[in-house]
Amino acid sequence: MGILDFLSGQFIDVIHWTDDTQDTMVWRFERAGHEIKYGAKLTVREGQAAVFVHEGQIADVFTPGLYMLETNNMPIMTTLQHWDHGFKSPFKSEIYFVDTTRFANLKWGTKNPIMLRDPEFGPTRIRAFGTYTMKVSDPARFMTEIVGTDGEFTADEISYQIRNIIVQDFSRAIAKSGIPVLDMAANTGEVGKLIAEAINPTIAQYGITLPELYIENISLPPAVEKALDTRTSRGIAGNLDDHMKYKAAEAMGAEGSAAGQAMGMGMGAGLGMQMGNMFNPNQNAGPWGQAPQQPAAMAPPPPPPPPAEHVWHIAVSGDVTGPFSKAAMGRKVTDGSLNRDTLVWTQGQDGWIKAEDVADLNSIFTVAPPPPPGV
Repeated sequence: MGILDFLSGQFIDVIHWTDDTQDTMVWRFERAGHEIKYGAKLTVREGQAAVFVHEGQIADVFTPGLYMLETNNMPIMTTLQHWDHGFKSPFKSEIYFVDTTRFANLKWGTKNPIMLRDPEFGPTRIRAFGTYTMKVSDPARFMTEIVGTDGEFTADEISYQIRNIIVQDFSRAIAKSGIPVLDMAANTGEVGKLIAEAINPTIAQYGITLPELYIENISLPPAVEKALDTRTSRGIAGNLDDHMKYKAAEAMGAEGSAAGQAMGMGMGAGLGMQMGNMFNPNQNAGPWGQAPQQPAAMAPPPPPPPPAEHVWHIAVSGDVTGPFSKAAMGRKVTDGSLNRDTLVWTQGQDGWIKAEDVADLNSIFTVAPPPPPGV
């Protein structure tokens, strides 16, 4: 050790630590040769603790305050060996400052899905992630179990181990809670409290506690989420039978086809007859104003409307024309603008097909007559 180092160790008698890194948990006070002057002043600020180590043994832990490093306020250190000079000369020891404030916004999350048995969905898998807050509750135990002789220990060096403990206890706590998956979003606070209570006994062995643990999201597999969306949509639709009737009526009105018009005319005629009977109650009245006579038998229901005639569209060289009725299609065969290979389409048909492959159009193509007899 050089003369300057020796002198700096003799005259520097103020020991303190200020930190602006936001993630340092433990910092070792560096002195030349680890020599601390007798009577030096030790300043421990709020949110800190100072751990005194001599020859590899933890001698004392100082809470916030101002201390004179003398025998009267260090009773534990007086029992250590090799103090021949009664603290009158510099002694070689180490002082570790421990940050006892909360380290917030630390991330955790499930790397793989967690299997659980849901009361509604049965066996299923979930993922979860969130944040937690970590704090040193026992500086001496934390130094013994985690830090050792590390001169500058940061939160990143232990956060990975804490995350593993959180995920492990999260799996056990969520399985024992009995909370359905659909209700977890409304009970994240309760679930987070259960997990923190389950984790604290484990990490207390390291001298650490988790004052807060938050669950930001709990998600299901994509297939299950899709099934839930379908179920929700079905619930919004209301009565399924009424919903299907409404969709069918809407489709009929949107098509505007000949079939829809014919059906509408038939329904209108039937409704008109019923309304006429309602507004003419005396149509069956007897002679001289007698009471109306009841019909001998109920009139048979009107026949169903005739089937709607198909209409076709024609595609020639990329141009589409139509629609044409069957009679119009026959005239086009006569004038040569439609043949068997012409592509046609009608409602309900799966794509464009040749006219000769449409059963309803077979009769419009002229069949050549056989040769006359005697030829």
